[in-house]
Amino acid sequence: MDNISRQKIQALEKMLGEDGPVAVTAHMRPDGDAVGSCVAMYHILKDAGRDARIVLPDRSPECLAFLTGTVEEGRLLIHEDDRAGAEAAISGCSLLFCLDYNAFHRTGEMESALGNSMARKILIDHHLNPSHELFDLVFSETEISSTAEYLYYIMMATERFGQNPGKLPPDAALALMTGMTTDTNNFANSVYPSTLEMASSLLGAGVDRDMMIGHLYNEYREERIRLMGELLSRSLKITSYGVAYMVLDKETIGKYNLQEGETEGFVNIPLSIGKVKLSCFFKEDKDRIRVSLRSKKGISANRCAAEYFHGGGHELAAGGRLTVPDDVRSIHDVPSYVEKVTREFMSTGSNI
Repeated sequence: MDNISRQKIQALEKMLGEDGPVAVTAHMRPDGDAVGSCVAMYHILKDAGRDARIVLPDRSPECLAFLTGTVEEGRLLIHEDDRAGAEAAISGCSLLFCLDYNAFHRTGEMESALGNSMARKILIDHHLNPSHELFDLVFSETEISSTAEYLYYIMMATERFGQNPGKLPPDAALALMTGMTTDTNNFANSVYPSTLEMASSLLGAGVDRDMMIGHLYNEYREERIRLMGELLSRSLKITSYGVAYMVLDKETIGKYNLQEGETEGFVNIPLSIGKVKLSCFFKEDKDRIRVSLRSKKGISANRCAAEYFHGGGHELAAGGRLTVPDDVRSIHDVPSYVEKVTREFMSTGSNI
């Protein structure tokens, strides 16, 4: 991680010291890093006396309810449930935090509201290629585990916290630890020395990691585990060139009454197989097919997502989509498509 600019910290401190409502936003289908970063920022703002609200495009996974439950009633707005209220919070704020996304289109149907907002906009993100022109202040760092980790070090660099994590509101500290933990797949990938230093400091500040792990990984519905078993036994395919893929269709989603976020982590499982170098997970969703990619060191999931799946992300973790009928005629054509493009990718430029 590069040193955080003192000039940017001073600009941030000036904005934080002013009056007016604040909106804290994240990308569509918010994951643990997005929710953790937003909840942490909310509690930091609340502790400073600011009028803050979190505005998310969609509902977050149920396993993160222990975080969202710390937000006061009426202070967490979901655009898909209350479009008018969410957009009023965005248009009515004087300061807008954009966390864990690099451009407004990553927020789905919130894009127009964010683009039209007259508020000053602060980006804190760890993805590639941020749209600098959209924001008034940009904190962008890719050599870091998560937005939650980056937000932690940004806050520690302010005079208010002065490198003392014990000064963080307890709910903010827990949220930051959660965001970092989920985005590293519980320290399985994208771990840097700074990541372990952050974890150690937050544990020292009193974060209950055992409780957090229990909520994240030990409270799944039975249906999720049974779905995982069915996918691994019936859907998992492994090609001769080291690509594993699974396809989840609407029929199976309905069979298990799948909830948003319940397939999180499925794409990582095939990487435990020695010969697998790239893992792909395809999930049917309305008029498109959502794509998740994970790879082992030396294989660029980001490049594969950008070249074949209208997406991108990090070198070892990326996402994208396939559209119907432009890319494939239906979910049933995904296997032939993925085998064709990944064969080409692995033979002509998969290396980072």
